[in-house]
Amino acid sequence: MADIILHHYRNSPFSEKIRLILGSKNLAWKSVDIPPIMPKPDLLPLTGGYRRTPVMQIGADIYCDTALMADVLERIQPAPSLYPPAYAGLDRILAQWADSTLFWTAIPYSFQPRGLANIFKNMTPEQMQAFSADRAKFRGNAPRMALPEAIGQMRELVMRLEGMLADGKPYLLGAQPGIADFSVYHALWFVHDLAGLADMLAAAPNVAAWKERIAAIGHGTFEKMTAEQALTVARTSTPAGFDGRQSDDVYAAHLGQRVTIQPSDYGIDPVEGELVFADAQEFALRRSDERAGTVVVHFPRLGYQLKKCETT
Repeated sequence: MADIILHHYRNSPFSEKIRLILGSKNLAWKSVDIPPIMPKPDLLPLTGGYRRTPVMQIGADIYCDTALMADVLERIQPAPSLYPPAYAGLDRILAQWADSTLFWTAIPYSFQPRGLANIFKNMTPEQMQAFSADRAKFRGNAPRMALPEAIGQMRELVMRLEGMLADGKPYLLGAQPGIADFSVYHALWFVHDLAGLADMLAAAPNVAAWKERIAAIGHGTFEKMTAEQALTVARTSTPAGFDGRQSDDVYAAHLGQRVTIQPSDYGIDPVEGELVFADAQEFALRRSDERAGTVVVHFPRLGYQLKKCETT
């Protein structure tokens, strides 16, 4: 198998989710640092416009969204599983809640004055202004939570997590960490570690101990790779295909047609290409770029929308 390449930056919470999953599965990987804000001139040739972080690359296959990346890593290395059979449905539901409700409460909570001072401590005023402008465009018309509301809701959400751990189990749903743990963790990591709001867990000792257990998993073994090297890997590779999986629903009628795929909530930059796969879990389209060559860009079905390109 080709190298697993993660395009990310250090302070990206969703990247921390995938870094820990890679560590939990003891998978070696390559690390490509990308800018935290646009422009991303060495990433967009791979994705065709998708700008969320992280992006995972395996040869000429480009994977968008951490929910799909987790499924791909599970196929590559099934053990230890991210989806233990005892709670293989509940963990996905909890992970989806964490990636949406919990995360979008953690962000405004972190942007209180004390948190902002820590998050932006190494930035110049010009960099802070550029970051703010980028994130405003990134969020678009998505609703924004006021700080007092975020503080109240964050406290309640943390106490609900505290209750989940009150029976003494080491992880949120049982004896081993699953996708729910890594999804909940990255939101709390942003608040606790990056924003420096450690007092968030003062009344939640079970969550604090659980967080230490997840952090101890680490990021596994990785080596630095340049963006240009990653582009060369894509350009000199062939997309791997779909392991015998077949397109199996209404979108299969659009195979071979030009389509766009984009997130349905924020960061909604569309990616255009030829639809080559569609099943209940995944969309994939083929596109070509002078620097990246021919690649297949993969998206999860949940949270994304497909539109046929208008013909003239």
